Amino acid sequence: MGELADHIRSIDDTRLLSAAIKKDQELDGHPDSVYTYNDPLIEKLDIISLNEYLGWYGGAPEETRKKSFEFGAEKPVIVSEFGGGALKGFYADKETRWSEEFQEYLYMESLAMFDKIDGLTGMAPWILVDFRSPLRQLPEIQDGWNRKGLISEKGEKKKAFYILQDYYKKK
Repeated sequence: MGELADHIRSIDDTRLLSAAIKKDQELDGHPDSVYTYNDPLIEKLDIISLNEYLGWYGGAPEETRKKSFEFGAEKPVIVSEFGGGALKGFYADKETRWSEEFQEYLYMESLAMFDKIDGLTGMAPWILVDFRSPLRQLPEIQDGWNRKGLISEKGEKKKAFYILQDYYKKK
């Protein structure tokens, strides 16, 4: 990846360069509540990007309250992917996966976690609108759709849409 970054800079050094980096596997003595990022690629980037799905892939949404972030450099940070799925019209309590309430709760907790990132300059939910994905086969929930959208495939806004909208308005 470092060689690719060097090649890109040799072609066009006027554009900002970013890449989604992974958190360290070893926490280097930090408590589990600290996510560390020390990838050598950071040195070659203008913007640090990360994909964070705590609460959806691993852990519960409330675990995000315990997390903080440390990067191997002081650079702008973008959360390039985050979120979780919900089936539009499926309502339950906030602990029921695939419900709009679960997705809504996950967004509230994730946004609070991201607000603790020094240098956070942007974020992009994964994804805006549900889309066809043949590998997504959970019956009566996915049925061939990726349901991580804030808007259903029919154009209907899910509860989490309004959480993110309010967050952006306050910024």
